[in-house]
Amino acid sequence: MTDLIGYVSSNPGIQDFFTNLMAGEITLITGIFWLLFAAFVSMIAGAIGGIILAGKDLGYELAGILGSLLGPAGVIPVAAIGLVVLKLV
Repeated sequence: MTDLIGYVSSNPGIQDFFTNLMAGEITLITGIFWLLFAAFVSMIAGAIGGIILAGKDLGYELAGILGSLLGPAGVIPVAAIGLVVLKLV
């Protein structure tokens, strides 16, 4: 564990990533990070929404799986467009 902390604290690439992330600057790496974060959150929200909407009809497990698969379909393109707009403005 201390080796990982030592590597992170001495690697300038990782330090730049965290600096840009905390400052709110959107670079290619931070944009990819935010896109993956948005996809992960939309998968969780889609699964919860699928269970709430169609849990009794389809079964809770199938509704959760379908919700987590279809949830990011609307979020990922919008998040990508939003990141590009924020980068250009």
